Amino acid sequence: MAKVVGVFNTSHSPFCYMSPERWNEVRANRSLREDVPLDDLEENLRKKQRIENGFATLRRNLASVRPDVIVIFGDDQLECFDFNNFPSFAVYVGEEFQGHLSQRDANLFARGGNSQPHGDDALQGRGGVAAPARPVPQMATMKGHPGLGVGLLTGLMKRGFDPAFCMDMPKPERGLGHAFMRPSESITDMQTPTVPVLLNCYYAPQPTAKRCYELGKAVREAIEEYPEDLRVAVVGSGGLWHTPGAKQAWLNEDFDREILSYLEAGDARGMADFFDSYEIPQGDASQFIAERGRGVTGMPGFGGPQGGTREICAWVSSAAVAEGSRSTVVDYVPVYASPIGVAFSYCVDL
Repeated sequence: MAKVVGVFNTSHSPFCYMSPERWNEVRANRSLREDVPLDDLEENLRKKQRIENGFATLRRNLASVRPDVIVIFGDDQLECFDFNNFPSFAVYVGEEFQGHLSQRDANLFARGGNSQPHGDDALQGRGGVAAPARPVPQMATMKGHPGLGVGLLTGLMKRGFDPAFCMDMPKPERGLGHAFMRPSESITDMQTPTVPVLLNCYYAPQPTAKRCYELGKAVREAIEEYPEDLRVAVVGSGGLWHTPGAKQAWLNEDFDREILSYLEAGDARGMADFFDSYEIPQGDASQFIAERGRGVTGMPGFGGPQGGTREICAWVSSAAVAEGSRSTVVDYVPVYASPIGVAFSYCVDL
């Protein structure tokens, strides 16, 4: 029977891959709240090194559990789906998938090129200045695992979920989203077969953190009933608090640290309840309650923060896989130029 051998969580912000010399230049084109601190280049360089150290720590620990398959919980930001049809949950069951690499050695947001940023790489017209075009990053092909993918799909259906599924790439020219490619590039060998589980984190109305917790519990059960002897690692991708491109964006570090405390305690249900109980302060323009646009449905969200911060729900799902086991928080790095809370954690004692 298959078994879970480790659970890993990582942020995937473009600032994790961008030269820190560019951070404050990008910040200057964003609408941040006045109380967001401004780090100088020296501090940004230190923070970038901490991010690289976080990736390296997860890489070592992921390699140490020798996974046969990796399951990644991540969001889709109009890379595969669009407003013609946007499922709450989907499982990729194909033989392989493609996606863009981070182009780590180039400057994201560089002027010129023939591709516009999207998702959390763009301002999307929500109060900031439109981000300049950037070059199209290199594409990579990743192996899927149809056997386990179908096992997760049917296992979820047996447990009261009705996920969509993808046997082929919905938009081959775009590839699978950065929520899957960036952690693959940063913490895996990019050779291990991978099963993406796609969550709707950005586009209201989204599933609650409680529902994402239940999803993670069901995925754990589905993995453990899969008949093949597989070592399965699970990754949660995204977060933490960030509202890219929003008016009056800010970083709620207290919220992030509370989320991480639940991880350290092995309390995924408490983590979900805390997330869903958050009430958006009146007048907080950063929460994407807006008219319909390219990246905004115009429908009301509910159950916790809106915008990119809801990528924490991917961490809730992965934490639910490890429910009862304490995670090690590697680091929490407040990147004020975004602003975003960049974090890393792992659990290998399940």
